[in-house]
Order: sequence, then structure tokens, then C-alpha cells
Amino acid sequence: MTNQNPSSTATATEPIFEIERTFNASRELVFDAWTDPLHLSNWWGPKCFACRCEVDLKVGGKYRFTMVGPDGVEYPMRGVYREIVRPERLVMTINVEDHPAEWHQAICANLPDKNTKLKEQVMTVTFEDVNGKTHMKVQTRFENVAERDAFVKIGMTEGWSQSLDKLAELIAKM
Repeated sequence: MTNQNPSSTATATEPIFEIERTFNASRELVFDAWTDPLHLSNWWGPKCFACRCEVDLKVGGKYRFTMVGPDGVEYPMRGVYREIVRPERLVMTINVEDHPAEWHQAICANLPDKNTKLKEQVMTVTFEDVNGKTHMKVQTRFENVAERDAFVKIGMTEGWSQSLDKLAELIAKM
């Protein structure tokens, strides 16, 4: 069983989005679900989305995830692993410049400068052992608060919540 209601936070002044959840599983298991492309492809992305994942799990190694919506539209993202401390912490960059133009337009519609080129984000995932369960925190640092808020406005909290629901289902089967 997991905490089915992840908490998410965003402060007024920090360009950070956080979401947390506790899983009734070991850190090793939850960490593996985050680093094995076969597991990632089963939970990454909102419900009704499929995902293809390529992972070179080493510091400096690259990853590429391509979420595929129910309408067949692809949302590729890529990045580089900056830090890997098994089973405690992952730090990776996130680049979404290959997402469809319509997606970029939806984000930029919520920014002061509608022609903004989105900057790379940095995501830090921590896995804390709490009495045999794993408390996981996903923290995404944006270039600025406006970009973070634009992502939240088009559904970042809901997307992550759905992804974590899928992760909980996968972990229960592992």
C-alpha cells in the first residue's frame, strides 16, 4: 500500500516544484523502478500515456524518454545523469525542447514573454528509508518561478500524481 495522495509544493519565491509520496517498499526497489528502462516504461507519464525509455545509468550518461499520448502524439524528453547514489539519490537534467510545438505554445501562453525558449531543468529524486518504507521526494528546479508556474498551470501536479499512481501499481507487482 502507498500513500495515494502525494503532496506537492511550490513556493512563491523559489523556482522549485516538489512532489512526495511514501511507498510500502524498500528504497532499492523504488530506486530500481526509477533506473531500469523496463520499469520506467511502465510508469513514466500520465495515465493513458505509454513511454519508451533509453537509459545509460552512469554519471554523465544520457537518457531519453518518449511519452506517447492516447492520440499518438509523442513528447520526447532527454537529459544527463549528474549524480547517482544508489539507493539514495538521483540528479538529472531535463530537456523538453523536442516536445511538440503545440505543447510549447501552451506553456509559453502562461509566460510573460510568449517567445521564451524553455531552459533545462534539474530534477533531484531522494529515497529515504522510513521504517522499511520509502519516502520519495521529486524536486524539479526551473530557471525561474514563471516557468515553474507555467508548467503547473498546464498540469504538472496532475501529471506527476498520475505517474506516481502508476509507479505505486508497478511496485505492488514487483
